[in-house]
Amino acid sequence: MADIIIENIVATTQIAKELDIEHLADAIQDSKYDPEEFPGLTLHFNDPKTAALIFSSGEIICTGAKNIDEIEDSMIKTIDKIEEVGISVMDDPKVEIQNIVASLDLKKELNLVNIVKNPLLENVEYEPEKFPGLVYRMDDSSVTLLIFGSGKIVCTGAEKLEDASDAINTIEDKLTSMGVL
Repeated sequence: MADIIIENIVATTQIAKELDIEHLADAIQDSKYDPEEFPGLTLHFNDPKTAALIFSSGEIICTGAKNIDEIEDSMIKTIDKIEEVGISVMDDPKVEIQNIVASLDLKKELNLVNIVKNPLLENVEYEPEKFPGLVYRMDDSSVTLLIFGSGKIVCTGAEKLEDASDAINTIEDKLTSMGVL
């Protein structure tokens, strides 16, 4: 089995019923807020290298994390910055993973035309004039795999690390059964 790399984890939490984003933008140094460009306030962190998007609805979206610890660290840093400027937040906000993007490199060129014609794969789309990869939607799952002729596979839509790993292992098994790997 190839090594799976976590590229990005996106998580959300609700910390208040509403937030005064303009006040936060004025009070938090290094924040970015341009409501004509994007409705949320953005905070960038270097350690871990993530971004937090803060909305007036009281929701925070964290993106850019490579593991669950980085999500937790970024959420704590974001909440700390909000509290430092005098805004109280909910106790113990629940953080939910929304999307995990993972990838792997099979280190082998793939003939996508032959793969899409194989009856072992259902729920497959391949329109190279629109998108260079084969799109494989997993049965009974929110996970979608993007399979490229270079042998690279991108998994998106997983909410748990196990779901991403299972999906990638499943496609590797199917490609092996087809005689592709």
